[in-house]
Amino acid sequence: MTDRPKALVTAPFRGDGLETLQSLCSDVVLDPWIDHRPLRLYRAEQLAERIEAEGATLLVVESDSVKGPVLDLPLVAIGSCRGDPTNVDIPGATERGIPVLRAPGRNADGVAELTIGLMLAVNRGIVRADRDVREGQVWRDGTIPYQRFRAWQVAGRTAGIVGLGAVGRATAWRLEGLGMRVISYDPYSPDATHSLDDLLAEADVVSMHAAVTPETEGLIGREQFARMKNEAIYINSARALLHDTDALVAALRSGEIAGAGLDHFVGENLPPDHPLCSMDNVVLTPHIGGATWDTEVKHSRLIANGLRTLFEGGRPANLVNPEVLR
Repeated sequence: MTDRPKALVTAPFRGDGLETLQSLCSDVVLDPWIDHRPLRLYRAEQLAERIEAEGATLLVVESDSVKGPVLDLPLVAIGSCRGDPTNVDIPGATERGIPVLRAPGRNADGVAELTIGLMLAVNRGIVRADRDVREGQVWRDGTIPYQRFRAWQVAGRTAGIVGLGAVGRATAWRLEGLGMRVISYDPYSPDATHSLDDLLAEADVVSMHAAVTPETEGLIGREQFARMKNEAIYINSARALLHDTDALVAALRSGEIAGAGLDHFVGENLPPDHPLCSMDNVVLTPHIGGATWDTEVKHSRLIANGLRTLFEGGRPANLVNPEVLR
């Protein structure tokens, strides 16, 4: 490119990726959606107005809607700071010849770390133990903590990974580092070790890392929970649609499984009166797996380096629609 574009960046963008982007552009307007209180998310019409007001020709987003009027603008490229750029109308961008870049694996380490945290919190009763201390109930009901919080060690146990993408692999080596034997199920990965049924029957911890597709929606239901060991812990730091929540509640109530750790709920919310909220063997977090500063550094680097390759006439590995290149 001979003319450097002006960029509007509504995603959080930091680190060396921001420096690279600034070197590629005549100007960078950085206004992350996540820094606004109350939260600001642009609809397509609002985003198009902002782009025109800034005179931008390069757009980098994370959560704003990119379709319709946005794609009618003369954009040289769009960067979506997501592993799966679901906020961008890819066919529409492709039809207009606009390259779209994504940020695969940006949050793999963050989600993997939270997965380990959920597993340990469920297994060792960390949330309940913290509550006992805060409430002055160390000797609750005439017992000592050593009685209430005995658990098995994860070292020497078997962890089953369902889905060997970036997060699944990042979780696997961490589990191995804790001394666990790791087995895996993924019909699209040649190095997966088990069928789903065999994994469920063998694993002491079942950790979900598959993408939600028509094939995987409701993958873990009543029959699958029944196959698990009674002492098994179920962890889902991916998406709630991978399991049947009613079946999970039933399995926990009946003792078919020992506990669960969840970082996502359908609709991004769980009502306070939901049965899971009253279960002491369940740890719940509100979709925070990827909420690290490092995730932002990584997606910034991936998008900026991809843009540099694109502007130099190359084909970025993270280009979603390579057919736009001539």
